[in-house]
Amino acid sequence: MKRKKIIKLIIWGIGLVCIIGIANFIITSGTVERNSADYEKAKIKNWNAVMAKSSNKKVINLQVDNKKIESKDYTLYMSDNMNLMIPINIIMDVFDCSQNIYNNKRVIVEKGRNIAVMYIGKDTIIFNDNQYKLQDKVVRKNGTVYIPANIFKDYFNYKYTWDSQLNKAFMNDRAVKDSKLPTRYSYIDKKRAVEVKDQGNYGTCWAFATLTALETSLMPEEKMDFSENNLVYNNDLGNDIQDGGDYMMAMSYLMAWKGPVLEKDDKYGNETYNKNAKVVKHVQEAQIIPEKNYEQIKEMVYKYGGVETSMYMSMSNADMSSVYYNETEHAYCYKGNNKPNHDVVIIGWDDNYSKELFNDKSIKGDGAFICMNSWGEDFGYKGTFYVSYYDDLIGKNNVCYTKVEDTDNYKSIYQSDLCGWTGTMGFQNEPTVYFSNVFKAKVDDKIKSVGFYGTDTNLQYEVFVCTDYKNNASLNERSHVAASGKLTNKGFYTIELDKEYAVKKNQKFAIIIKVTNNNNDNVFKLIPVEMQTKSMEGKVDLTDGEGYFSSSGVNWQSAENQGCNICLKAYGAN
Repeated sequence: MKRKKIIKLIIWGIGLVCIIGIANFIITSGTVERNSADYEKAKIKNWNAVMAKSSNKKVINLQVDNKKIESKDYTLYMSDNMNLMIPINIIMDVFDCSQNIYNNKRVIVEKGRNIAVMYIGKDTIIFNDNQYKLQDKVVRKNGTVYIPANIFKDYFNYKYTWDSQLNKAFMNDRAVKDSKLPTRYSYIDKKRAVEVKDQGNYGTCWAFATLTALETSLMPEEKMDFSENNLVYNNDLGNDIQDGGDYMMAMSYLMAWKGPVLEKDDKYGNETYNKNAKVVKHVQEAQIIPEKNYEQIKEMVYKYGGVETSMYMSMSNADMSSVYYNETEHAYCYKGNNKPNHDVVIIGWDDNYSKELFNDKSIKGDGAFICMNSWGEDFGYKGTFYVSYYDDLIGKNNVCYTKVEDTDNYKSIYQSDLCGWTGTMGFQNEPTVYFSNVFKAKVDDKIKSVGFYGTDTNLQYEVFVCTDYKNNASLNERSHVAASGKLTNKGFYTIELDKEYAVKKNQKFAIIIKVTNNNNDNVFKLIPVEMQTKSMEGKVDLTDGEGYFSSSGVNWQSAENQGCNICLKAYGAN
């Protein structure tokens, strides 16, 4: 049947040639040339439309820099001009660039030192301040913004190849040397900064830094004000508002879907929290950046959002002064042996910020991070200040919230680690370990994804699903790998499974994780667990889960018998 359709098209084309030829015979030669060109354009356009229709009937695949791009949550399609249209929400990771939408219409893509500005519904692009015309418009389709892939080919120097037999596009970056980050980048300049807040006299800098970082990850598309009060009082670790905290406390709260909630629903400064406040986002990924890895910190700020980091602050409020702080230049640099006592958010950098602007004249070089504090606008420059690259503690403890989704992403969450990742387990001389959680389905459900903490860098993982758990022998039936990959950084990750796994209400099912890290350690602490620590006021509940671990994947031990819960979650679609 397809062959007959193609034949019909060819016959129609031949007929059209004849008609045009007869008409052109009786008019001027100049018109003949013009009409001939118009015909060629029409023929190409019609042929492209036919090819696009054929491609769109099948799944379109994409490979960028030898990496196959796979997801069930987005769709690629061909325009009538046979241009590949890519959803903008994937280009950040796929093309290693920054993308933001301003005022629901202006699209800005930045890669290295190149900037492209486009508008939804228009076929123009402003690339590095020069305007050009696009073959296809930037469009919004089914609530998703799509941009033509040839933008990366024509302006960001990617090689593009389309294989019609495979129905697959291949793209490779030919401008790696031009992809360096800019020497200066600031959320203030880019209008991605959120409003500066004031923690007052409470020890809540960690909560303000967490939620400021989270809010910046949504800017400029979404401007939200989250409740620090709810984070402080509604985390299961149970610390008081004056006790202080850290990003691990915040992660336990966020990954358990206990928040964030809006500030208007739970005002700061109360001695309790609103138990009925509505959770407005689901945080599904947070990457812990290796200490003093400035390039990666910059990349995270550039692509995802502000980086929460710790430092030693010799002042406790905006009214104080310090030998480490130049008030005139809003420049801070600490060198010493004190431990971190304050959290701020890195929202930019300036590689050329002069070392001469800091009080400490022994600083070896230029460069500083642009940080947002939580002491109100009276501190620094409207609440922000510069921290030297040579500060002893800046950039040592860092986290960035790299995947924040709407609350309709999943219908259910299965978990037993409400206090989060508070400890690790492992085996001596065993670089591969297995850990598992057994859950009981709340409803007839479809398990779509799993979530767990990576306890080390460069972890290789495999995920297995047992939909009908009977006993520990069920954990050994792992013939099918549901997901696999590598985690570069420590942190929490949500892993999408290869399909949805159906489970019946009250049916027990198990998620099994295999992780490997050949880092030459004697003891490989690769299993993330929730366990009681001396600093925790909250209590770990060992009755709410059923976790197991193994060095071989054959002989399993109970995590609860070791006084801990396995930090492993499952997410259902129903």
